[in-house]
Amino acid sequence: MSDSSAHTLTEAPEVDDLIAAMTLEEKVAQLVGLWIGVADGGEVAPAQAENTGQAKAWSETAAEGLGQITRLYGTRPVSAQYGLETLRRLQADLRSAAPHGIGAIVHEECLTGVAAWGATTFPSPPAYAATWDPELIERVGAAIGGSLRGLEVHQGLAPVLDVVRDARWGRVEETFGEDPYVVGTLGAAYIRGLESSDIIATPKHFAGYSASRAARNHGPVDAGPRELAEVFLYPFEIVIRDSSPRSIMPSYAAIDHVPSHGDKHLLTDVLRTDFGFNGTVVSDYFGVNFLETTQGVTRSRAESAVLALCAGVDVELPDAAAFPHLVAAVRAGILEESAIDIALRRVLVQKQHYGLLPASFKAAAGYAERAGAEAVAPDLNPVEHRDLAREVAEKATILLANDGTLPLAAAARIAVVGPNAHSRTALLGDYSFTNHVEPHYPDVAEGIHIPTILDAMRIEFDSIDYSRGCEVEGDDAGGIDAAVAQAAAADVVVAVMGDQAGLFGRGTVGEGNDVDSLELPGLQRRFLEALLATGTPVVLVLVTGRPYDISWATDRCAAIVQAWFPGQEGAAAVAGALSGRINPRGRTTLSFPHSAGRQPATYLRPALAGPSGVTSLGADFVYPFGHGLSYTTFAHSNLTLDADRIDSTGTVQVRVTVQNTGERDGTDVVQLYLRDVTAHVTRPVSTLIGYAAVDLEAGGSRDVTFTVSAERLSYVGQSGHWEVGPMEATLAVAHNAEDAGQSSRITVTGQRRMLGSDRVLVTPVSVTGGE
Repeated sequence: MSDSSAHTLTEAPEVDDLIAAMTLEEKVAQLVGLWIGVADGGEVAPAQAENTGQAKAWSETAAEGLGQITRLYGTRPVSAQYGLETLRRLQADLRSAAPHGIGAIVHEECLTGVAAWGATTFPSPPAYAATWDPELIERVGAAIGGSLRGLEVHQGLAPVLDVVRDARWGRVEETFGEDPYVVGTLGAAYIRGLESSDIIATPKHFAGYSASRAARNHGPVDAGPRELAEVFLYPFEIVIRDSSPRSIMPSYAAIDHVPSHGDKHLLTDVLRTDFGFNGTVVSDYFGVNFLETTQGVTRSRAESAVLALCAGVDVELPDAAAFPHLVAAVRAGILEESAIDIALRRVLVQKQHYGLLPASFKAAAGYAERAGAEAVAPDLNPVEHRDLAREVAEKATILLANDGTLPLAAAARIAVVGPNAHSRTALLGDYSFTNHVEPHYPDVAEGIHIPTILDAMRIEFDSIDYSRGCEVEGDDAGGIDAAVAQAAAADVVVAVMGDQAGLFGRGTVGEGNDVDSLELPGLQRRFLEALLATGTPVVLVLVTGRPYDISWATDRCAAIVQAWFPGQEGAAAVAGALSGRINPRGRTTLSFPHSAGRQPATYLRPALAGPSGVTSLGADFVYPFGHGLSYTTFAHSNLTLDADRIDSTGTVQVRVTVQNTGERDGTDVVQLYLRDVTAHVTRPVSTLIGYAAVDLEAGGSRDVTFTVSAERLSYVGQSGHWEVGPMEATLAVAHNAEDAGQSSRITVTGQRRMLGSDRVLVTPVSVTGGE
């Protein structure tokens, strides 16, 4: 258990005394947020009054007390210095005017960096995952957390632990991919980094949000209890056990018609009793209101507030829309005041840690000193963070296909075309400040410098011609003919296509941007077809937030490179991969599908969902989960198990030799799969249970050893519980989910055992030999 989590367990007599001294109104005020709008030289005012009905002046709020300040830095373009000075003033107001002098927890979005003007924007979560490097992602979390702490923010609303089931869902670009083990282990790494900077990590969305019908945002979820446990809850189990986040955010979804914000079984029985979570549960924005307005399970905000609190929601975000009604509910005998006290205690223990309570304000290490010192905002885009963003982008770049055209010759005449070739915003995800907020303030200067791929190509290569051709969206074909003519005259074409992230119809992917087709948006397929018809070799560079159906282009393109919104430093990573300065090492955690009609589909499928004689519909993927090429080659050999039979309480050591059989240094991602399971319920054909990114010199080799507990072979049986018992299966080390790889049979013997949330959740791995 991390030190940060221990704060929620500490005896807190001061908190108990404070609760006893508070009025009911004062208690409820600590369970809500206020969305602050502030700009340099402007006034502080509620930013979302039209959505919540709250339009109180700040002075009135300060006099009543406040639980959280919502997105002070992330709502409008505001300099870090002005924002920090304003925040100090707001906290001083609360300490002097609010009952008992309690300050507010401050939260911000931080999925791809601090969502603030001028902050480093890292690659998107599918790019994090494509590195298969938990240590690297932990460093990203720590860097983001350091910036948040410098801004005197306490809580970050990240990471997203939703497991992708359908590529049409708009929020695919916010996720780590389609495998719960990858999502959980990399999510835990990010959380460890964030919490190491003393920021309250808030993984979301608990649970099943990404399984909505037809991939529609907020759509109903029909996941059964087995799928819910094995796919959607599993990542949360891993992070709660391995990284101890201090907050959780529920999902907007309704699972089997029960909305998560009002589901006591989910938020209390599962999350707290089964998983042992002891932090705060904060609502997703407007999620309490949605119990009435979109889910229809309550008749009023008052009913919504009681339902959510009793289910296990501690804090209503972003504003006080429903929870203020809790006061009347207690006085009417509808709700016991003790229910409010339970949530309040969790909130106040966190505030005590940050020195936000009156008696502990001077006692909290580090916070008193900052509060009494001159406000000096940190550099939100330091060179160290830019270097780290570049490292992630380089390690995440995926070479999907290559006929030998790549790397490109420096002297080649290259036609760079496509809607994303010279677009800074195309490199970023939907929760970047640049795409999330800046479009609403077109007259404000750009917060960070973001070179485009064209900019980077002009540095990397000698002879570059450029033509946009078409936009990401729309039907304007006016530029296509000129771009095609330029391509015909070139030695090679680099066509940079894909998505523009945005929200709720602004863009092609992102929150609320769900689709019913997996064709490239707009006229991009038509444009690419025309480029291919010229006969000039075409290198397709996809800068996207979801995997698209490119089955029609895979055998016709000279090479295909995938970059999942690679961040502000991503252009140089893409150009470096094209030139060979960087040896691509990314592996996709999202299977590349065929048509949208085959969705939902992931590699975690039973045999009958794969190729079969009982249906005329194919089920293969264009590129499978775990796929990625390199400018060198790798071989796996000498797979050995230290035992071919283990007891249901035992472990087995799985060892394999990995060799770089090419002529340049590179990184192989070694993937361990469980296959061919005979069980009491249908199992996936292939399930990832371990992985390791292994750096290898040209010609070098190393040994990789996985320590596999029998409990890692468990599943949710007909009993409804995780179980492990007598069984036979195959353990395979492979290059991707569909690669046969090196394999060996394993037999589990002994008693069938029912397992709880204390079961073994991860597979330790060690790499020995070589450098």
